[in-house]
Amino acid sequence: MSAAGWEAVIGLEIHVQLATRTKIFCATEASRDGAEPNTLVDPVTLGMPGVLPVLNREVVELAIRLGLALGCTIAPRSRFSRKHYFYPDLPKGYQISQYDEPLCTGGAIVTEVDGEERRFRLTRIHLEEDAGKTVHDALRNRSLVDYNRAGVPLVETVSEPDLRSPADAMAYMKAMHRIVTALGVSDGNMEQGNFRCDANVSVRRVGDPRLGTKVELKNINSFRFVGRGLEHEIARQVDVLEAGGHLVQETRLWDEAAGVTRPMRTKEMAHDYRYFPDPDLMVLEVDEAWIERVRATLPELPRARTQRFVDALGLSAYDADVLTQSAARADYFEAVAQAVGDPKLAANWIQGELLGLLNKDGLDIEASPVPAERLAELLVLLRDERLSSKMAKACFAEMFSSSVAPADWLAAHGAQITDEDTLRAMVAAALDAHPDEVAGFHAGKAQLLGFFVGQVMKQSRGKANPQRVNQLVRSQLEERR
Repeated sequence: MSAAGWEAVIGLEIHVQLATRTKIFCATEASRDGAEPNTLVDPVTLGMPGVLPVLNREVVELAIRLGLALGCTIAPRSRFSRKHYFYPDLPKGYQISQYDEPLCTGGAIVTEVDGEERRFRLTRIHLEEDAGKTVHDALRNRSLVDYNRAGVPLVETVSEPDLRSPADAMAYMKAMHRIVTALGVSDGNMEQGNFRCDANVSVRRVGDPRLGTKVELKNINSFRFVGRGLEHEIARQVDVLEAGGHLVQETRLWDEAAGVTRPMRTKEMAHDYRYFPDPDLMVLEVDEAWIERVRATLPELPRARTQRFVDALGLSAYDADVLTQSAARADYFEAVAQAVGDPKLAANWIQGELLGLLNKDGLDIEASPVPAERLAELLVLLRDERLSSKMAKACFAEMFSSSVAPADWLAAHGAQITDEDTLRAMVAAALDAHPDEVAGFHAGKAQLLGFFVGQVMKQSRGKANPQRVNQLVRSQLEERR
C-alpha cells in the first residue's frame, strides 16, 4: 500500500549476465577485467555484412539450470527473434532475443517478506544478447560507445505482476540473486551490471481488478535502489491520479542523487519492435535427456540450505539466513563449522568478528584475508580453552591485518592460564593485597567482585580464564567471611 485506498501492482524483469567464457553467438571473450573499450569485439558482435551467429551451448545449459531451479517448464522447442530498435549501443540495429517462444515458462520464487512466506510467479525466462554501453561525456559534450558488452549472454527473468510493495520487490530480487549465484549461473556483480532490474509498476484503487497505466523503471542495479525507486514512483502515481491527472505509459530512470524518478522516453509496445524470427538461427531443440543431465548437476538451493542449517546444525533462523546470503559465505561457514565441531561458535565468529571487519573494508567473504581453515584453527584454540575470548579476538585482529597464524600468535603471547592451582594462588594474592576491599565486599559492596577479578586478570596479563577466576574469587571471598 502506498496511500489509503490505493494498491501497487509490480512486476520485475531481471537481466542476468551468464557466467560463460565467450559471448552468446561468437567465440569472443564475454568479459575481462580492465579490458579497454571496443577490444572484446569481432565481426559477429559488430554486425558486419555476411557474418552468421552460432549459438553457445553453455548459454543454453546455464539457462536450463536456472529454469529447473525455479520450477519452470523447459520448452522442447524455442526460437530466437530479432527485436528492432535504433540506438547507438546496438550495432546491428536489432537485438537477438526470444519473444513468443521462450526457453522457460512458469515457475516461481518462494521467499519471505516481513516474516511471511510469499510465492511470486514467473512468466518466463528467455535468452538474449546484451547491448553495448553508451558513455556520456558532459565536459566535452559528446557520447562514446563501447561495444565490449554487445553480444554478452543474458537471461531475462520476467515475473507475473504478483508483487504489491517495494518490500516484495526487494525480497524477490534478493532471492533471485542468491539463486543465480548459488547455481553458478552468474557472478551476480551488480556494480558491473551483471545483475540488473527493470521494474514495471502501476497503481489502482483497492478492490479494482483492472490494471492501471504501467510505468517502467529502467536498469536498477541495487536492492536499495529498487526499493527507493518504487516507493517514489508509487507515491508519484497516486499524487497524479488523486489530483485528477492522467498517467502516461513511459520509461523512467531512478535518480538516486535527487531521490526521484525522471522521464526517459514513452514506453514502446511489442509491435513497435517489429519482432520476427531470426532467419540465421535454427530452432533450439532441447530433449529430455539434456534436461535430466542438467538436473543431475543442480546444487542445494539457498532456501534448502538455510533450512538444513536450522534443522541439522541447530542454528537460529536468523543466523541461517545471514550465513546463506551467498554461496561463498555458506561454504565458508560449513568449512569452519565442520573443522571446529561447533556450528554455533563458527556462526557467531563469522557473523561478528569476520563480517564486521570485512564490511568495514568493503570486502566480500571471497576476498577474506583469513581463510576458513585459519579461522577454524583459531576457534579450536578457543574451544579447547587455550585462548580466552579476549585473547582470541586480539589474535584474530592480527590474523586479519597481517595474516599471522594462530599457532604463531599463541607461541608469541602464551596460552590462557587454566591450571587450577595457579589460578587459586593468583586469587589468594589479590585478596591478600586488598584487605579493605575484602571487608567492603563482606559489608555489602557486591560490585567489588569485579574489582578482584580485574586484579587477577591484571596480574596474569589477561591470560587467566575469566570464568574460572570469577568462580574462584566468589568461593575464596566466602571462605574469608
